[in-house]
Amino acid sequence: MSKTILSIAVLSLAASGSAFAQLSPAATWAAQFANNYAITPNITYLVANNYEAKLDVYARRNTTGPQPTLIHIHGGGWTGGTKESALPFMMPWFEMGWNVVNVEYRLAKVSLAPAAVEDCLCALRWIAANSTQYNLDTTRLVVTGDSAGGHLALTTGMIPESAGLDRQCPGVPLPKIAAIVNWYGITDVGDLLDGPNRRSFAVAWLSSKPDREEIAKRLSPLTYVRPGLPPVLTIHGDADPTVPYTHALRLQEALEKAGVPHQLLTIPGGKHGNFNPDERLKVFSTIREFLTKNHLPAQN
Repeated sequence: MSKTILSIAVLSLAASGSAFAQLSPAATWAAQFANNYAITPNITYLVANNYEAKLDVYARRNTTGPQPTLIHIHGGGWTGGTKESALPFMMPWFEMGWNVVNVEYRLAKVSLAPAAVEDCLCALRWIAANSTQYNLDTTRLVVTGDSAGGHLALTTGMIPESAGLDRQCPGVPLPKIAAIVNWYGITDVGDLLDGPNRRSFAVAWLSSKPDREEIAKRLSPLTYVRPGLPPVLTIHGDADPTVPYTHALRLQEALEKAGVPHQLLTIPGGKHGNFNPDERLKVFSTIREFLTKNHLPAQN
């Protein structure tokens, strides 16, 4: 992302206000942001299928030692989207003083499933290997994303190394995620391939592979629910036309049975994101409470 694009994005988002706190006028806030964060954009963390997968690091200035860090993964049905579109989700975390790693991954037009899942696990390994350089605290990593990004946040936080989905980037052990914030993510990929919940983006991601049902199960967060997982907060509208609300309900039921700390924030009548200001205020207030409850910093 160019500095010009970033500045425009920061100014426009600052002008629109924030769920956590009343921002200063746009120019003042943007200046404060630039003073507080060092931005290292478009770092290549993986090369696969002749594609350079990149991430951006936003690291707080004037700090010493490891800092709590958010890993953000964008949505787009595994077929579209960009990491640059994630700024609205990241701004409240900047206000809380968190470092942020903003991750892109191979979309379906570059590589079909399971590439996106593999890439995000490789980004997690890159974070572990480069944590000292960027002051990233690998004991306080929260992963989040919306829609397909919510799915990838769940898989990144839940899939163990024994599943073998991290083998294209061997190296240091994968760090344990401290918490997952899942915005209306897919929890059962196979449910979207056929039947009443069939979705074209899921079909495009799995294509016509003869073993696509097996791959879908291997890439579904519900497959990996077990004791000892990090706490999971799910945000989902109960009228979501894109990712069925039942995906959230089934995840909560499975987490409850496994004894994993979990919370579901239902947005009554909520669609696939695009929540109104009051709903977003409730979401981010809930995120703060969730972080505090799980012994993670919710403010500077």
